[in-house]
Amino acid sequence: MRFLKKAEEKLNRFKEVEAALQDPAVTQDPVRLRDLGREFRSLEKFARLFNEYRKSETELSDLQHMLAEKDKHPELAEMAESELKSLEERQAKLVHDIEAGLVDEDPLDQKNVILEIRAGTGGLEAGLFAGDLFRMYMKFAGECGFKTEVLASSPNEAGGLKEIIASIAGEGAYSKFKYESGTHRVQRVPATEASGRIHTSAVTVAILPEAEEVDVEIKPEELRIDTFCSGGPGGQSVNTTYSAVRLTHIPSGLVVSCQDEKSQLKNKQKGLKILRSRLFEKITSERNAEIAKQRKEQVGSGDRSEKIRTYNYPDRRVTDHRIGLTLYNLEQVMEGEIGPFVQAMTEAEIERQLKQ
Repeated sequence: MRFLKKAEEKLNRFKEVEAALQDPAVTQDPVRLRDLGREFRSLEKFARLFNEYRKSETELSDLQHMLAEKDKHPELAEMAESELKSLEERQAKLVHDIEAGLVDEDPLDQKNVILEIRAGTGGLEAGLFAGDLFRMYMKFAGECGFKTEVLASSPNEAGGLKEIIASIAGEGAYSKFKYESGTHRVQRVPATEASGRIHTSAVTVAILPEAEEVDVEIKPEELRIDTFCSGGPGGQSVNTTYSAVRLTHIPSGLVVSCQDEKSQLKNKQKGLKILRSRLFEKITSERNAEIAKQRKEQVGSGDRSEKIRTYNYPDRRVTDHRIGLTLYNLEQVMEGEIGPFVQAMTEAEIERQLKQ
């Protein structure tokens, strides 16, 4: 098998992490315990795969031995021949999964996600499509077993969305959503268009790994908090009490506003979750600038300014421009069936790293 040496190194690391988790000093360090726990779960999965591969190698050797002695034991050779093809197929799948497991895992993959969708060019129609994308992502998240919560939203007058921010929580959420960042383009006859002409509109999507308090520390003196009356729907208490919150992180200049909740405290908590994740993305992006550059050259950076996908309603066509994948099942995609695009992007990244 290719990369056997690297596989052995990974198995040795599994043993090291397993031993470290028994160390009392580690159990008293929440950050290190969390990080080692995540690494252990990933390495444990790889170790299981590799053990299955070793077992299949033994089984394959036994079958080949039976076939070599088919003159002595014809009935056993016949049985071996029937099992050989299925074993070779299973082994090929194991080799593929092991090679994928040798790729360095993104340390952010297991994190929860902050999803931000904003209407771009296209006026009210862009806002309507922003709502369609949000619904698509909520359905996909539900299929994956993730929990979702709207943190902030701003509707437009046509029933669409100027902006919406939501959290998606579940193990591996970031690994499922990280390639969705970028500009999503729609080509269709808008509901707001009387003449029936096809318009092109755009919506930007940002996927941020949700930062925990141990990832980003926001000191009280670095934060300015302003309160104001909420606008929009919600009843008298929302519109007349100072429940809306604006958080300004003074060192970075980042500003977050939340007004969806009637409670000022809840709006503040949601705002801090968004602010912490934006700061974490900023720090991570600066640390990994060279990695991002390499990835952009290969499969696209996921940058919000980059057009990554087009949804063409007349042809029922969805095209991912980064990997050249086109599917003619637009209705299913808009119902949350984006798994083929997620899988194709993941495979493209694995192939890139294996080539390196």
